[in-house]
Amino acid sequence: MLRKIGLCLSVVVLSLLLAVPVFALPGRPDFGPHIHADGVDWGTKVTTPLPAPNGNNAHSFDKLYVVTNGADGQLPVGDAAPGNPDYRGGRWKTWTATWADEVPHAIPVLMSEEDILFHAGLGHLTIVKGSPGGPPPYFSCPLLPVK
Repeated sequence: MLRKIGLCLSVVVLSLLLAVPVFALPGRPDFGPHIHADGVDWGTKVTTPLPAPNGNNAHSFDKLYVVTNGADGQLPVGDAAPGNPDYRGGRWKTWTATWADEVPHAIPVLMSEEDILFHAGLGHLTIVKGSPGGPPPYFSCPLLPVK
């Protein structure tokens, strides 16, 4: 009897050891370029929607700008990336950046928040909160080096 219980426990433990990694790693990292931040291209992992911040955690999100009518090769632009002391680990609040109809020069690929704010200051970009049709308003998506 003791032997049967020991065998059953061994089967259960082995099953858990095999199943836990499957649940812990629901998506595979993608090391291709998906986000520009701090002038660098970054890969990502799975996007997980998050609830809107409350008064206590509003500071825990970085900004992610989705450019609706950008140049060829334009990716969303994060305001910080790994290595930047302001990077918050991949918790994002989305914004939409739209180029004006009349821009006095060719539209460049925006690579950083500085680029976004520079062109917004010149009146070339309009920035609004959220990203209709894009990623959720708040989500988690850590940045990974492009390989």
